[in-house]
Amino acid sequence: MKIRERGVIIGKLQTGKKNCITDVEGVMVGQITLDYPINDNEQYACTGVTAVLPHGRNLFREKVPAASYVINGFGKTTGLVQVEELGLIESPIMLTNTFGVPSVTQGTLEYLLRTTPEIGDTTGTVNIVVGECNDGYLNSIRALPVKPQHAIAAIENANQEKAEEGAVGAGKGMVCFGYKGGVGASSRVISEEQSSKDYIIGCLVVSNFGNKDEFRFSKYGLSEIRQEKKDTPDGSIMIILATDTPLSDRQLKRLAKRSGIGLGRTGSHFSNGSGDIVIAFSTANKILHGSSNMIETAQFIRDDHPLMNQLFQGAAEAAEEAILNSLSQARTTKGRKGRVVEGMFSQ
Repeated sequence: MKIRERGVIIGKLQTGKKNCITDVEGVMVGQITLDYPINDNEQYACTGVTAVLPHGRNLFREKVPAASYVINGFGKTTGLVQVEELGLIESPIMLTNTFGVPSVTQGTLEYLLRTTPEIGDTTGTVNIVVGECNDGYLNSIRALPVKPQHAIAAIENANQEKAEEGAVGAGKGMVCFGYKGGVGASSRVISEEQSSKDYIIGCLVVSNFGNKDEFRFSKYGLSEIRQEKKDTPDGSIMIILATDTPLSDRQLKRLAKRSGIGLGRTGSHFSNGSGDIVIAFSTANKILHGSSNMIETAQFIRDDHPLMNQLFQGAAEAAEEAILNSLSQARTTKGRKGRVVEGMFSQ
């Protein structure tokens, strides 16, 4: 159940039909969840992989404008250096646990080499983007349960349906504000009187940050739920923003920064050991890898157009609601060493 179904309304803008990142036309989400004991009851695989595809065609051949923004850099991502330099995404955006990054990178590379034979042969290499959060409280992270085939499976099962949320995919083992966190999604419709069409901004998060004392129960009209305090790491959050608005990579970075407002509204102060990272992309313009044109032509929204403020508002609202949706839909989860993290609404 999404947080709106519990009577909590975030912001003023209208949500998309699915209230999900897949409201942005063409965007696809695929997930693989690992949930099983390893050897004995002390060790447990409680983790997974989430794949976000900007579109369903070949991403290397049809790249999309993109940007990243590091709110707090205690994270272990791959690919963001090239995204920062060139302003493009050319692979699925992959999310997993901290120690799963190498395997997910390998699996994504194997998938791209199989589906795009020219990579590394008649053309250059490919930039793979992987983000992570530390799920080591519930997941036996040292056992390295995530394998390359799990990344491939997540990509292959990606679809445009409403993404599953809560303790699934990369969010299976995550903890947020001391409760069960995980995958959450939301979207906003961006409209303006002078514009001839509506645009969509969608958000998907993997929430794994904060302690119970920081969560703003009273702000959301929720009663504080008593539970035993968990000795969990500072944690992290990955925030993925998608939009069909024609934006440049520079404008997408501006948009990415505003999602930090939504994160802060929930109670986060971007703690020392937290990796709080945003990746934003637009599906409006495709950059063809094989083009021989010297000049690239594209249209973008003007920075001073009123629509930009709507986009900024949408990024903040969608990020805040996506985090709350991750909490609202995550069920009580058991993991390694018999540990249990309760869902905020599981009691």
